[in-house]
Amino acid sequence: MSKLVLKFENAILTEVAMGAKEVSIGRSPDNGLVIDNPAVSHYHARVFNEEGRLMLEDFGSMNGTFVNGQRVKMVSLKPGDSVVIGKHSILISDSREVTNPFPTNGNAGKAAPKINETVMLDTKERRDFLQKVAGAGESAQVAPSRVKVATLVVRKGKTDQTEYTLSNKLTVIGKSALATVKLKSWFAPKAAAQINRRDDNSYYIGGADKVPTINGQPVIHPTKLSAGDVIAVAGIELEFIYRE
Repeated sequence: MSKLVLKFENAILTEVAMGAKEVSIGRSPDNGLVIDNPAVSHYHARVFNEEGRLMLEDFGSMNGTFVNGQRVKMVSLKPGDSVVIGKHSILISDSREVTNPFPTNGNAGKAAPKINETVMLDTKERRDFLQKVAGAGESAQVAPSRVKVATLVVRKGKTDQTEYTLSNKLTVIGKSALATVKLKSWFAPKAAAQINRRDDNSYYIGGADKVPTINGQPVIHPTKLSAGDVIAVAGIELEFIYRE
């Protein structure tokens, strides 16, 4: 029997066995699998059995559902697949698989994939790639300038860091413990705004509890970010740049 293993970073939060009934996923407490995250819709997606196949359907959520790094609407699932919703991952497992993220026996090599392998996929690939290039020396003939990393630099306001690398599909700006850019102001909203990375590696910002501005202009609809743009929201200013 398949089961859904909800994880945040390396921690397993809960496991839900798949039976004949579907399992709904979302922020609302009446879902079969509840994800308490402002980036997750109240009714985000569902997993169900159809003619012997395990299926996933996204309910048209704003921030999307990703399977093995690809945004999906409806897809067939198999053991080992990783579903990413917001900053959480759901590992598709069967009852025979070991899901303990800290194995203590010799089966460490067979442990379930960690959420970082999906959420941080692009960053990990870049690092591995650059390490291989460095090992190959000049014969690799790769221009380092081709590897660019989207970054937010804090220009004004209280945050927990001065700079943030946008390595995830979703970046939340707010006071929530799950936010990437954590605001330190006493009255800061849990989710002031959010930035989504699309499949073409472009970045779009949209409002949440606040209406952000780009270069002084209010963001009414999700708006594409360009290098040098200055974002202002909830008392902070961030510059969007690409680092090489």
